[in-house]
Amino acid sequence: MSADDEEIAKIAEQLDVSIKIIGCGGGGSNTINRCVEGGISGAQLCAINTDAKHLLVIHAPKKILIGKNITRGLGAGAIPQVGEAAAKENERDIRDFLNGANIVFVTAGMGGGTGTGSAHFAARLAKEMKALTIGVVTLPFKAEGELRMDNALDGLERLRRLCDTTIVIPNDKLLELVPKLPVDAAFKVADEILMQTIRGLTEIITKPGLVNLDYSDIMTVMNEGGVAFVGMGESDDTDAEERIQSAVDEALNSPLLGEIDLGDARGALIRVVGGPDMTVTEAQRAAEVVGERINKHARLIWGCSVDPAYEGQVRVLLIVTGAKSTTLIGKNHNSVASDQSNG
Repeated sequence: MSADDEEIAKIAEQLDVSIKIIGCGGGGSNTINRCVEGGISGAQLCAINTDAKHLLVIHAPKKILIGKNITRGLGAGAIPQVGEAAAKENERDIRDFLNGANIVFVTAGMGGGTGTGSAHFAARLAKEMKALTIGVVTLPFKAEGELRMDNALDGLERLRRLCDTTIVIPNDKLLELVPKLPVDAAFKVADEILMQTIRGLTEIITKPGLVNLDYSDIMTVMNEGGVAFVGMGESDDTDAEERIQSAVDEALNSPLLGEIDLGDARGALIRVVGGPDMTVTEAQRAAEVVGERINKHARLIWGCSVDPAYEGQVRVLLIVTGAKSTTLIGKNHNSVASDQSNG
């Protein structure tokens, strides 16, 4: 290696982005479990919970039983204030895990005690450490009751004020994707979608691709992105152009995006994964299709990578930031409102 190469290699090593994912409460810990099973590369993972028995069955490289003196490992009893107090008890442990991170994902199921109470606390610590902080959370099923939804919306309001962007997945929208699934299976679908969202954002940086995005690209769209929504689509159409069009249309029309107005979007991030037969032109077409549908002044970034498992297929992950929703209000408004809590 030449002297020039050695110097460049040293600089490149210092530029490696540290990504950390912290799952808060039962739902967040389940997502961490799914991330481990899914083999997310290039990120450190940690699950925190007040429920000792649940934490025992989570396969995470790092686990923190929070609030031992408060809950004695028995959970937060669906009381967010207990979850927050538990996180404060273990502030040093949470800080130690988050230390040195450039990007922190805080994932939780909003509505319960531990996740709702501890997620915003973890986000605050991440922001104090100057990390780009992205919340990735679910809202409860309507069938779980008004109190749980009210707790969820309060927790989301606190979280989004701290995070640069908070990606929200309303569980009721999952029912439109998979209407006949029993509830326990629907929760697993929620875990899968949370994992795929986090994986897409992580690997768009950490995995080499045909078109790579870096930390500054993610910062461009996610910094002060407000509340964000995700759409996913895939297609195995034999015609390459039809395939990408079909996958993007599916992502844009995904129930998970909810009733958002794409004309108000401030930013969009697109990740395209295809087989070895995918071309850069094909992936670029995905960005063009999205660009035609959203606010022309929105920041739009895209990346694409090849996965041999996707021979003849293409998958599109779309994250839209700053768009107004009929169910949720973004960061520039005074509150998170929801017609779900009233209906």
